[in-house]
Amino acid sequence: MASINYKTIILKFFKYTGITIVVLLALMFITPLIFSDKIEEQVKKTANERLNGELNYSEAKVSFFTHFPSLTLTLNNFNLNGSAPFQNEKLVSADEIAFGINLSSLIFGNTINIDQIFLSNSLINVKVNKKGEANYNVYIAEKETAPKEEKKETGLKLEEIEINNSKIIYDDQSTNIHIDAIGFNYLGNGDLSKAIFALHSKAKIEKLNIIYENEPYLMNKKVNGDLITKINTNSLSFVFEQNDLLINKLLVDFTGKFDFLKDGYDIDFKIKSDRSNLNDLFTAFPPKYITWLNDTELKGSIDLLLTLKGKYIASQNLAPDLNLDFKLKNGFINYKKSAFPISNLNVDMATKVPSLNPERLLVDARNVSLNIEKNYLKTKLKMNGLTTPDIDMVLNSQIDLEKFNRALGVSDIEFKGMLVSDLKAKGKYDPKKRLFPNANGTLDLKNGFVKTPYYPNAITDINIVSNINNQKGTYDGLSVVLKPAAFTFEGEPFLVQANLKNFDDLMYDIKAKGTLNISKIYRVFSQKGLDVDGSIKADLQLKGIQSYAEKGNYSKLKNKGTLELRNIKVATEYLPKSLLIKEGIFKFNQDKMSFKTFLATYGESDFKMNGYLQNVFNFMSPKNGALRGSFTLNSKYINVDEFMSSTTSVPVTKPTATPNSKPQPTTQETGVILIPSNFDLQFYATAHKINYQGLVLQDGKGAVKMKNGKMLMQNTGFNLIGCAVNMNAAYQGLTLKKAVFEYEIQAQDFDIKRAYKEVKMFKEMASAAENAEGIVSLDYKIKGRLNQQMQPVYPSLIGGGVLSIKDVKIKGMKMFNAVSKTTDREALKNPELSKVDIKTTVKNNIITIERFKFKFAGFRPRIEGTTSLDGKLNIKMRLGLPPLGIIGIPLTVTGNKDNPKVKIGRKGNEIEETQDVD
Repeated sequence: MASINYKTIILKFFKYTGITIVVLLALMFITPLIFSDKIEEQVKKTANERLNGELNYSEAKVSFFTHFPSLTLTLNNFNLNGSAPFQNEKLVSADEIAFGINLSSLIFGNTINIDQIFLSNSLINVKVNKKGEANYNVYIAEKETAPKEEKKETGLKLEEIEINNSKIIYDDQSTNIHIDAIGFNYLGNGDLSKAIFALHSKAKIEKLNIIYENEPYLMNKKVNGDLITKINTNSLSFVFEQNDLLINKLLVDFTGKFDFLKDGYDIDFKIKSDRSNLNDLFTAFPPKYITWLNDTELKGSIDLLLTLKGKYIASQNLAPDLNLDFKLKNGFINYKKSAFPISNLNVDMATKVPSLNPERLLVDARNVSLNIEKNYLKTKLKMNGLTTPDIDMVLNSQIDLEKFNRALGVSDIEFKGMLVSDLKAKGKYDPKKRLFPNANGTLDLKNGFVKTPYYPNAITDINIVSNINNQKGTYDGLSVVLKPAAFTFEGEPFLVQANLKNFDDLMYDIKAKGTLNISKIYRVFSQKGLDVDGSIKADLQLKGIQSYAEKGNYSKLKNKGTLELRNIKVATEYLPKSLLIKEGIFKFNQDKMSFKTFLATYGESDFKMNGYLQNVFNFMSPKNGALRGSFTLNSKYINVDEFMSSTTSVPVTKPTATPNSKPQPTTQETGVILIPSNFDLQFYATAHKINYQGLVLQDGKGAVKMKNGKMLMQNTGFNLIGCAVNMNAAYQGLTLKKAVFEYEIQAQDFDIKRAYKEVKMFKEMASAAENAEGIVSLDYKIKGRLNQQMQPVYPSLIGGGVLSIKDVKIKGMKMFNAVSKTTDREALKNPELSKVDIKTTVKNNIITIERFKFKFAGFRPRIEGTTSLDGKLNIKMRLGLPPLGIIGIPLTVTGNKDNPKVKIGRKGNEIEETQDVD
């Protein structure tokens, strides 16, 4: 009887259980069918109302089985574009994105609550441009409504986020930071429906890349993390309470906060690693160190604290403060089991960069020390600032560079020699204020040797014995003694001995002897090619005081010797191209440097000079004294256009941090020729051919003087368009975009038709000569301003002169055609002029033509008036009629040279002057 009851109970249990399962399964199939339209409709409505970005997907499906047991709305081939100005670029794309639906809200409530999000095989692409504008501002905040108003919509009340096998890209051009997280897996739990909630997360990244200023800091690093993050959705603020991260083998604790602002961020990050191993630290370094790490034994205990705190707002030039404290105890480095490992490596230093401004850099290296056997290196350094730093340094070393090199494993470059130093320095370095730190000590290198893979031969026999002393903290107290500095390269020894004192009025005693092959020395250190070329052979003895040269006491100087240059490239800020000195032999005697057969080229231009320079040593010193000299210069061809300076019209910007991005090229504009203000030079120059913006001058000769930033050309003659021209000129470049000039020219009997075709300035100032033929002469003076293309600014021109017409025929000139038509005098179409002087003045863009007369075909025209440099006309004419011109017709010519308007009468239209605003 009892057995029958158990059987019945078991049957009933399975029966009701089966019915329940069937019902549940039925409900799981039916519920999505019943509510799918409602869910999809509400999600679409919310997306339209709350998203400021284009949303697309191929298919929507509601099911319990996609992410069992959650009821989810799955969108396949999902794509959401970013906010302006990135509205045409993807923010989030995924093979599928699923939204978990809260069942109770679906069946019983007026809102459909989404409490889970699942992303699979997704791309999250965050971008910020240089202005700080981001693409993630796609969510439109909910507007406040009356409390009694009933709402029926979709609510985002997340409790779980799951991301599988995805990729995150963060590209911020305002900070030049680029981050890739590849193989990103994430599981986050918390009550995300609250305005402020705690998110417990587990993250795993197969490859993490962090790139700053195009320099990789982390590449292909594995990351595992347990994270606790507090999020404030109202202010979009993140508080990282507890984050244990394992970056490869390095365990770090990451805490802090991150607030999104309207146009930037508010950051407070703290990255800490205590009692970690030096080897584990290097596993988190950039990939170029990993190969080295595989062959290197590293030991030592490290403590690291990195903080970044403050607001970053690019538009307001605000940036956070960066601090780094680093300590290493009992460090040990041994590359490939070297017999001379580095031991007792200890580092204790703190670095601060307020507002990420390098000029405010603070370095406090309290101790950096190491041993290699009995050799040692010890240093302390405090530095405040970068360009004009306060320095407090102590350096003591007795280190064998070969052993040091082998212990570190610097395999590409081979160093040898004993570096012995005992140096202290404390004080301010500021060249403008003539401040130099108090210093005392020695820095010596014995039997030095340098060899690189870029050149087969080494620089050998490097010996430097130096003593530095300064007890006053100023330039005049500084003393540097080199006895000697010597080396051998390619079998050629080179020796320098120097004793330098008082850098405000330099007392020098220098000896230099030997040959330097600059191109080969450059190849020792670089594989980029021969950017530097040439050789220098020196045999010099220089002794004196800088002020002797300044005051002209040349007899007190003891300078002598020779300096021979061959194929030397010289670059200067004043010229856009390099000057190539093919050959130059300089002889020094007291303060004069004479040179003969000085051959040089600059672009297409060539020069041959003989002469001398004075005050060379003073000119090359920090005081930049005046360089005086006198030369004869001969050239076959000079292209003046190549001497025009280059100014950058688009600032040089650092490339974005995207690995595949390319730096944006800057565009170049021309600038005026600048004459150094400390030149006091005289040339007597001859040039067979000179090109200036298409104008060809033949057989030029004359005296040129450069002084105080000005250039004077005196009694200069040349051949232009077949006639002899004499001129005087003055020129001064004021800025890269502005120069002033004065110009006086006398040209006898030149072809006016050829001048109009070949001389641009004549064409623009004498536009009436367009259809003229014949011979004229010119005597003119003018001055004004040049723009950055070295073109005259017409409103600035002031001057005047005489155009003497010897015998000219005017054909087809529109003004005379119009006069002929108005007066019905056919003969006036093509007048002929002979022995007429036309006097004009130029000011405020107006050419004023003084009254002149001529005879032609019985008529006696009289002309005067004004015309502008851009072609406007206000000419008054009296047409004297045959036979004696006593009776005349008054005419006015207005309009412009292309469309002159002639009418009978004396009243014209005054041309408005244009004054030079600069």
